[in-house]
Order: sequence, then structure tokens, then C-alpha cells
Amino acid sequence: MARSGRRPGASGTRDRILAAAREAFGVAGFDGATIRAIAGAAGVDPALVHHYFGTKERLFIAATHLPVDVTALLPRVLDGPADRIGHRLAIVFLEVWDEPRARASLLGMLRSAASDEHAAAMTRALILSEALGPVVAAVGAPDAAMRATLVGSQLAGLAMIRYVIGVEPLASMDPAVLVEAIGPTLSRYLAGPIGPATGTAAGT
Repeated sequence: MARSGRRPGASGTRDRILAAAREAFGVAGFDGATIRAIAGAAGVDPALVHHYFGTKERLFIAATHLPVDVTALLPRVLDGPADRIGHRLAIVFLEVWDEPRARASLLGMLRSAASDEHAAAMTRALILSEALGPVVAAVGAPDAAMRATLVGSQLAGLAMIRYVIGVEPLASMDPAVLVEAIGPTLSRYLAGPIGPATGTAAGT
């Protein structure tokens, strides 16, 4: 009598496909990665990739979802002196990027967003809604959308220079030094003044 339910090894096969997809998207971006190449790296038939994920877009979403639980990290960012909130965000950001599995997923997001508009749209929505949105909302400062995009621009640029392009000395800079360098800017973006200066200019 035939058994019903998940085929033996299905979970392992899916995980192999996802691992291969993260590597492919991280190296080639969304446009350059192919289902055939991902299937070959995972040791499966391309039809099986379609069986589990349907389209390359759905595979991209599954492979490059945020590799951390933002809600679990949020207290680490928020707890402490208000003028050091950017420093704490930078610490968490660097810790996530320095974890190999998380970096593979994040590299796929960055490279794909840079090469394909559809992937860029998905990445923008993911970052603003799941990553930075909760942080900015918890701070409670006005102009939340602007603040989220400013923080995103700082962190995305840092990730590109440090982890993708590898520009020195930033690429090998000690994390503690880097945190002190960018922390004040992130703090201002999150909770400080971001509009034009008010008051009477000198000499007027």
C-alpha cells in the first residue's frame, strides 16, 4: 500500500535548492542566476526546482528573505542612551553581515537589486517593511518614511563598499572603529534633525 505525505528527503532537497539559490543570486544576481544552474548546483532536475518554488521570482523571495528575526533584535537597538541608537544599529548590522549564511542571503539581495528592477522592487519592499520600518516606527520620530530611506541608503552603501566591492580600508576596518564612525550619522537619521536648519542665519 502506497504511503501518503511528503516524500522522504523532500525537506533536504528543498534546503539544497535554497542553498544553491543563495549562492547563485549572491554571485550572479537575479538576472544572471538561472534555474538550470541552481538545479545543477543542488544536484536535482530543474523541474524539481519549479515543483518546489514555481518561478524564479518565488525562489528569489524564499532564498533571500531576511536571515534574521528583526523583532528579536529590536530591543538591542532600542535599549540604551538615545544618542547611541545609531551605534547599536551599526553593531547589529555588522554582526548580521559577518555571519556567513546571513551574508550569502544578503549578498543575493544586493547584487540582484543592482541588476534587475523586479528584484530591486522586491528588495525595497522587504527592507522598508521588515527591516528598517520596525526600527524607525519604534523610535517614533516624525518623517518615518524619509528616515527609513536615509538609514537604508547609509547601510546599503556600507554593505556594498565593505562586502561586495571590498574597498579598503573600509573592507577590513575593525567593526568597533566602523561603528564609531557611522554611528552618529545613523543616530541623526533615526532620531535627530534631518530638515533644513531653523533660525536666523548669521549676518542676516
